[in-house]
Amino acid sequence: MSKRQEKIQKYAEDLRNKCGVEPDMDLLTKVTIGCGPSIYNADAETVASSDPEELERVKKNFLIKKLGLSDGPQLMDAINAVIEKYGRSERNKYRAVIYYMLTKHFGRESVYK
Repeated sequence: MSKRQEKIQKYAEDLRNKCGVEPDMDLLTKVTIGCGPSIYNADAETVASSDPEELERVKKNFLIKKLGLSDGPQLMDAINAVIEKYGRSERNKYRAVIYYMLTKHFGRESVYK
């Protein structure tokens, strides 16, 4: 199994066990690939949910630039809802998992087709 496949399996387990979501493996794979080499860097692989600047980066770089959404309070509301579902106290919130859940939340799976 490749390193990337191992990461995808780990993210799928998080979605199942911590978020109560049965992942669409094809979409999860595409979201993970979209994260690029950051998944291999321990710091970049996770989202610091207690850091407002980090959440702002997720909003600007992922929701607005990647998913093509318009800025507004609903974006930060969605980020916070996903973090709540993941578990605010969960130490490692993987970027690919958060991006996957945000993609599903906004119904923007077509971005990855």
